[in-house]
Amino acid sequence: MKYIFKFPDIGEGLDEGTIVEWYVEKGQEVTMGEPLVKMETDKVVTDIPSPKTGIISMKYGQVGETIHVGDPLVEIDMPGIDGEEAQKEANKPEFEPAEEGAAVVGTLELAGNSAYLPASDEEGLSDEHGLSGQVVKKALATPVARAMAKEMGVDINNVPGTGPAGRVMKSDIEGWFSKRKNLEITGRGKKETSTEQEVEVVQLSQIRKAIARNMIQSKHQAVHMTVFDEVEVSELARVREKYKTRFADGGIKLSFLPFILKATALALKEFPSLNSEMDLENGKLFLKKYYNIGIAVDTPEGLVVPVIKNVDKLDIRELAVKVSEIAEKARSRSLSLEDMKNGSFTITNFGSIGGQFAVPVINFPQAGILGIGRILEKPVVKESLVVPGKVLPLSVSVDHRIVDGGEVSRFLNRIMEYLGDPVSLVMG
Repeated sequence: MKYIFKFPDIGEGLDEGTIVEWYVEKGQEVTMGEPLVKMETDKVVTDIPSPKTGIISMKYGQVGETIHVGDPLVEIDMPGIDGEEAQKEANKPEFEPAEEGAAVVGTLELAGNSAYLPASDEEGLSDEHGLSGQVVKKALATPVARAMAKEMGVDINNVPGTGPAGRVMKSDIEGWFSKRKNLEITGRGKKETSTEQEVEVVQLSQIRKAIARNMIQSKHQAVHMTVFDEVEVSELARVREKYKTRFADGGIKLSFLPFILKATALALKEFPSLNSEMDLENGKLFLKKYYNIGIAVDTPEGLVVPVIKNVDKLDIRELAVKVSEIAEKARSRSLSLEDMKNGSFTITNFGSIGGQFAVPVINFPQAGILGIGRILEKPVVKESLVVPGKVLPLSVSVDHRIVDGGEVSRFLNRIMEYLGDPVSLVMG
């Protein structure tokens, strides 16, 4: 019996992925749960496990190719499974996400007994049985024609078949491919040739496409308002410097970010509307009682926002460890879906690359985002004297549908009070 395993719906609204690396080859034996392929989605890079034990008889897709949920990934031969046993296998539910880490979808192709084939599709490839979420009419085709179509990048469902009962043959694929190429060559004028010499075409990564979609959604759905301010943090800098070496002896890097995370979580407790989400259609506002703060991390592939969970319950040392962990996972592209889920507020640190002030874009559907600028040494007034001070620029963008101007100003003031007097972060 052959099993067609399709790119699974792994949750979080992901509908496509790019093949990063194949772990298997044609003819290789695999066991259930063994990684088949590494995929880059718009949130994470993740391994896709095999749902069955058997032999790889076909791979679909090349490294760098983008495929959609429900597209075939591999064909698995399961020797010795036929008859009643095949029927039982065909009726089995897909393995549970809790077992292997991802939900899967697939279809069965039963060899040697047409009584077990789905009535809607002679080849057993009906998406109606494959749980892909869409019912798409599949072309009748020989295995050779299907393999050739995949290799040439031809959608076999668009190719008219000339074989018995309209079956798509090898010659149909060759003719369709040749016709398409001729049209492309005919339609390509001198202007396009000139453009090819002057413009480098770069394929968008999954992360970059996700960033583009999220920015558009945020700007279209939320009503942005931003408040700017500065806080004098000389005492915070002194405390950090005092403990930096002690933390370093334990292998922990102490930056300003753990203090800012703690201050933000405590302020969110006082101003719950900034830790919320609006459902305007149903007239509801969800005030979140957890304080999971996302940290925008700049990577070569683009911006990612891993989440530190329960920030309010962690001390400065624990937060420093968490910050180091997520930064390393982001750089090594080893973030999991769990690392990206359930954020209630976001912090973006543009000051780490030299910026002072910026208008951060809300991580929709969250209600707010805090922007951190670069600390500068400036003259400040203390006890009627002008003295050198360390000044941290801050900006908070909020969804003005949820948060009023007065409330966001009070929220920012509370953060500044905590940062100006860091002992208050541990005094309750």
